[in-house]
Amino acid sequence: MNRRSILFLFLIATGILAACSGKKEATAEEHAHEHEAAAAADVANEEWKEMDEFHMLMAEAFHPYKDSSNLETAKAKASDLATSAEKWANAPLPRKVDTEDTKKKLEELKTGTAAFVETVKAGNDKAIGEELTKLHDLFHSIQELWYEGGEHKH
Repeated sequence: MNRRSILFLFLIATGILAACSGKKEATAEEHAHEHEAAAAADVANEEWKEMDEFHMLMAEAFHPYKDSSNLETAKAKASDLATSAEKWANAPLPRKVDTEDTKKKLEELKTGTAAFVETVKAGNDKAIGEELTKLHDLFHSIQELWYEGGEHKH
């Protein structure tokens, strides 16, 4: 082979290597983007079973009071609310709400629902209604953390 042929083959080989090398980088970059998208989808698809369970109990307890000043369901559900709040506070947090703010609010809910049980036992309907409303509002502030992806906005 003459020098020209060797130089030509060298240039072709260099071009092929450069093209393959660029393709590997693009593949690695594409893979990184796919990984990020999959991680975001995992977070978006996370469930918070304990929140949903507490929500059902709170809705059953609060709405009769809100709609018609009926506290009977709230009184009957008081210990269930406390049990559910404790379970929720002790459960692992989903990644998007695994923050100190969420943990603090869940502890407040746990403490508040335990106190609510005692208020129900005392039988003061005005105090029961006030505490139930505060617990309902606290629940919604936790729920907002979830729906906002952990970025609580005031």
